[in-house]
Amino acid sequence: MMFWLWQPIPHSVWEVEAAWANVLLTGLFWLGWGIVLLATFLISHFELFGLKQAIDRWRNTPQQAPTFRTPLLYKIVRHPLYLGFLIAFWATPHMTVGHLVFALGMSVYLFIGARFEERDLVVLFGERYRSYQSEVGMVVPRLNKTRR
Repeated sequence: MMFWLWQPIPHSVWEVEAAWANVLLTGLFWLGWGIVLLATFLISHFELFGLKQAIDRWRNTPQQAPTFRTPLLYKIVRHPLYLGFLIAFWATPHMTVGHLVFALGMSVYLFIGARFEERDLVVLFGERYRSYQSEVGMVVPRLNKTRR
């Protein structure tokens, strides 16, 4: 229904006209999607989309207990996938009202989802994850790292 009834809201909120800024914002947009793709592979792309679980179930392979790892981007932020999405949603040389509504809605959705995911990860990994939370920023890298 959403796609069938969708009506674009084309009114401009901002439009960057400087060529260098246009290139910069377009580059940031693609960087965001690159971060999303890399983050999915760092945490098991196939497990993220439920493919590994489905194949394991089909093969009658027992589920392995999740392991806590912080590869590459996960040493910088706890949710690089969300960071990539946020960059991709907001880095645009031409922001329309429709795009703004989408970016705001998805940003709120991502932060709500991150809070629920954080709660589940604390339950799953306990003190190890709490320590990780105190050392690494959720979506934005911490400039002032505090170590316990």
